[in-house]
Amino acid sequence: MRYGTGVMLVLAAGTLWSLMGLGLRQIEDASVWNIMFWRSVGMAPVLLAWIAWTSGGKPVAAVKSVGVAGAIGGFGLVFAFAGAIYAIQTTTIANAVFLFTASPFVAAVLGWILLRERVAPATWAAIGLAVVGMFVMVREGLAVGALVGNMAALLSAVGFGAFSVALRWGKLADMLPAALLGAVFSAAAAALVIVVLGEPFVVSPRDMGIATGIGAVVLAVGMIFFTIGSRVIPAADLTLFSLIEVLLAPLWVWAILGETASSGTFVGGAILLAAVAFNAVAGTRARRVSPA
Repeated sequence: MRYGTGVMLVLAAGTLWSLMGLGLRQIEDASVWNIMFWRSVGMAPVLLAWIAWTSGGKPVAAVKSVGVAGAIGGFGLVFAFAGAIYAIQTTTIANAVFLFTASPFVAAVLGWILLRERVAPATWAAIGLAVVGMFVMVREGLAVGALVGNMAALLSAVGFGAFSVALRWGKLADMLPAALLGAVFSAAAAALVIVVLGEPFVVSPRDMGIATGIGAVVLAVGMIFFTIGSRVIPAADLTLFSLIEVLLAPLWVWAILGETASSGTFVGGAILLAAVAFNAVAGTRARRVSPA
């Protein structure tokens, strides 16, 4: 695959993922756990079908190959999915997606603590800048009553960071089997909470259809595009290209729903995006100057 083709696939994935907030805004009555359950129900079959095709009809063997690392990564996605849904429902899309971008820094810190991976000085600087941006956003959330939503968005970032570290720990080249486990674990966790809370599994056909569609198309197809494209793109470049999701998500809800965000969100978000971009550029330069 050519580099340009990989870029187009990654950008297509980010564009799909940017629609998630807009889709969740269309859900009327379903709870966080209903959405999580039906979204996972939509996501799992698509990923399973793709894994079955790429593994030569041996999806079970492909899933087993990820081992304990893939299972831990899958559990990380449970927190990532639940936190993302709750955040999008309780704060602005801009606030949520900006805070989601903290996940690479969470992964860097967790990798340093758990895997003893070296963190470059430039990454530490970017982490410090990101903390400043997140503080501005969370402080603003306290003033507008969205603090819990901000905390949920950060929990989602931690979940995705844990997913990334688990993949590195297991040296897994393909994240799709672990993502499939994440969908299965998320459906099981949501089902358990629904039973405990006494909520109905069956909500309105509209809400079920939207949640299932988000899982099957926005998340699953986007993840397939991203996985294929990422095979020919360095990790630092991937970070930059993935920002398309952060840039587009607030635009969709602004253009279609008229939703905007506070000045604190955009100031803090701009600082956070600058940190992500700086870290990605620094990583690209380090890759170029390192010996072959």
